[in-house]
Amino acid sequence: MRIDRLTLENYRNYESLELSFSPEINVFIGENAQGKTNIMESIYVLSMAKSHRTSNDKELIRWDADYGKIKADVQRKYGKLPLEILLSRKGKKAKANHLEQKRLSDYIGQLNVVMFAPEDLNLVKGSPQLRRRFIDMEIGQISPVYLHDLVTYQHLLKQRNHLLKQNYGKSSINDVTFDIYTEQFIEAAVKIIQKRFQFMELLQQWAEPIHHGISRGLEKLQIRYQPVSGLKPEWTPEEMASFLQSKLGEVKKKEIERGTTLVGPHRDNLQFLVNGYDVQTYGSQGQQRTTALSLKLAEIELIKQEVGEPPVLLLDDVLSELDDYRQSHLLNTIQGSVQTFVTTTSVDGIHHDTIRNARLFDVIGGNVKID
Repeated sequence: MRIDRLTLENYRNYESLELSFSPEINVFIGENAQGKTNIMESIYVLSMAKSHRTSNDKELIRWDADYGKIKADVQRKYGKLPLEILLSRKGKKAKANHLEQKRLSDYIGQLNVVMFAPEDLNLVKGSPQLRRRFIDMEIGQISPVYLHDLVTYQHLLKQRNHLLKQNYGKSSINDVTFDIYTEQFIEAAVKIIQKRFQFMELLQQWAEPIHHGISRGLEKLQIRYQPVSGLKPEWTPEEMASFLQSKLGEVKKKEIERGTTLVGPHRDNLQFLVNGYDVQTYGSQGQQRTTALSLKLAEIELIKQEVGEPPVLLLDDVLSELDDYRQSHLLNTIQGSVQTFVTTTSVDGIHHDTIRNARLFDVIGGNVKID
């Protein structure tokens, strides 16, 4: 898939912008705070209906405007697909092929993107929350059902936590509503955990050989999904549900004391092992970056396998964070196979045919022109 044309209206620092892209590499060059990342973010929002930089959609609207709009002509294997996101003070609306989508979960997946930004280098050494977000975003792109289950789970978690807070300080909860929420919570949790196990198995299949190649055959990468409850991937849904029921029973007193749910996929984690060692704890910075790069390249292959065509790749100011070898490996991998958008302050230090043959855009103070 690829984006042929992008139109922004009242988006961040752009009052009006229309750009046509190369089907291969597009590079936005400019100093910091000129609007390069805003363009990348708009493509991400068009894909995921949310920003990777803020949870407040109002920040995406130009400061003196009532609304913001992102439109694009996307080329899929089955033909042209117009997409549109309208942002207003009241909320947002998404259209695919000019038809408004009633639920955002129905819209997501129309345009698949893989974003690699400096903060993604923290995927390995950062907080479990970052890794859970990574899992949810990537599965959500290829499985609308997962997104629906995730929304259901988050709603039930909120309701369950609300009842726990109401009973804070008590010795027990004698509330039929709490038991009903817990039962529904377990059902939703099992669906999410099962899908995460499946996704991690697929990601492992792609990431292991990629990491092996980047490390010149010296390292073996293993990815482990770690449910805080201790569930096993080979268990049936019934066995998982029974085990979760038991675990929640064990921690019920603590949950009442703390006023929050202590077991469930909202607390799960990912572990990355290189040659059997936890790379978060024992890995060098180079190994951590190789792991993050391997994950992103594996994402591309996984989406291509599941969807039947490659996603769009967004490299936001990340090339300068990689050494020459990892940079070359990344560019060699994507060359001619994935439409790619790159932001950078300069291309002078990037010695690769992929960049030399790219379509270059200069970005200065919210103005964009082809170099």
